[in-house]
Amino acid sequence: MRKLWAVVAVGVLGFGPPALQAETLSDALISAYRASHLLDQNQAILRAADEDVADAVGALRPTLQFSADAALNRTDPSHSDLNFVQIPLSMSLSASMPLFDFGRGALNIDIKNELVFASQQSLINIEQQVLLDAVSAYVNMGLQTELVAAQQSNVRLITQDLRAARDRFDVGEVTRTDVALAEAQLASANAALASSQGSYNLARERYNAAIGHYPGKLSGLPKSPVTARTVEAARAVALRTHPVILQVQHQVKAADIGVQLAKAQMKPNVTGSAGVKQAVNSDNFNLGTMTESIGVGLTQTLYAGGRLSSGYRQAIMQQQAAHAGLMQTGVNVSEAVGKAWSNILVANASIAAGDEQIRAAQAAYDGVKEEASLGSRTTLDVLDAEQKLLSAKASRLQATANFYIGQYQLLSAMGLLTVSHLHLGIPTFDPQAYYNAVKHAPATSAQGAKLDRILKTLGK
Repeated sequence: MRKLWAVVAVGVLGFGPPALQAETLSDALISAYRASHLLDQNQAILRAADEDVADAVGALRPTLQFSADAALNRTDPSHSDLNFVQIPLSMSLSASMPLFDFGRGALNIDIKNELVFASQQSLINIEQQVLLDAVSAYVNMGLQTELVAAQQSNVRLITQDLRAARDRFDVGEVTRTDVALAEAQLASANAALASSQGSYNLARERYNAAIGHYPGKLSGLPKSPVTARTVEAARAVALRTHPVILQVQHQVKAADIGVQLAKAQMKPNVTGSAGVKQAVNSDNFNLGTMTESIGVGLTQTLYAGGRLSSGYRQAIMQQQAAHAGLMQTGVNVSEAVGKAWSNILVANASIAAGDEQIRAAQAAYDGVKEEASLGSRTTLDVLDAEQKLLSAKASRLQATANFYIGQYQLLSAMGLLTVSHLHLGIPTFDPQAYYNAVKHAPATSAQGAKLDRILKTLGK
């Protein structure tokens, strides 16, 4: 593929000297991935979801509690003598643990796991958005650079035409009207240059926001990424691998399990408990009576005002909504692939038409200019031919940019616009690392120490 642009030195536009080494698209994508606060935010959201799994696991484990009680009792409120005051003290240590809950705890863990997996896929889709924004910013930066260069060239050309018109006016070959037309065209070209430089500045800001730094010298675009040979093949890949599809599939699984959990909520719960309570003599603080206990309890909700039945029906409705949502997500993904494919076809056709338009406009301009030198064409004819040629070149540049961005839009629609698929060769966020560290709900152990090291690294 041809280079989309030949880079103009940034110093000409007052933005400082160019970088010593041109930044490639791969460099820009790597920078965008590393500098993205959006990715940082969603990685933290994923880690918070990982903790939901730990919370569900911890709910099935024993709970150990310590308590100490003291109370001020007066045997005769009518007297204020401290001899009538008793301060009974006691300390207790108790433990409780669910013994049998008809699978509610395990189902809750399964739901949390599915939601974590859904969040992992959501993060991949965020990665796609970050990289697509970076591609768009990089290509648009190059496009605006080319357009500024074209407008600068146009100003120089019209300036030469104006000088020639004035010379011909001095010798009586053209009228004052021809000079005025050239002056008006030069003013219009300067206005177009100012507008183009404004668009260039906006592109720089977008580049900085998407990639993490302002652009220096940019390299030519690499070969277009490999996507699919047909739109049907692209759709098949998208429906199989797109992170949004996979995300909703996990959400559907969570909704299916949610129905089982809502049904299990109607069943009994068996809990084991054990405890020891030590009394302390308030007079001399010697140990008093110690009470030990152990027991098993069963609780069964007989009537909850219809709340449990309502929860079960609600879970069924949520399950139906999740399945319908999966079907609609497939429709949306398929549509996105079709749109991206269509945009590529349109851009490709525009490039071919643009090439023909440039050839014709160039021939027309050369001919009109030659005829004008012989006196058979006016200055206005020359200026019109110049503008048509400039417009044709600008349209060709825009079509090429649209074609290149469209390739990456299609890759994103297929679910393949990731650091891994693009082979950028950098370490990426591992969603399993934190999940594996917390999924068993560590507290203080070797695993807990490992988790502390992970948190310290995240803090840095």
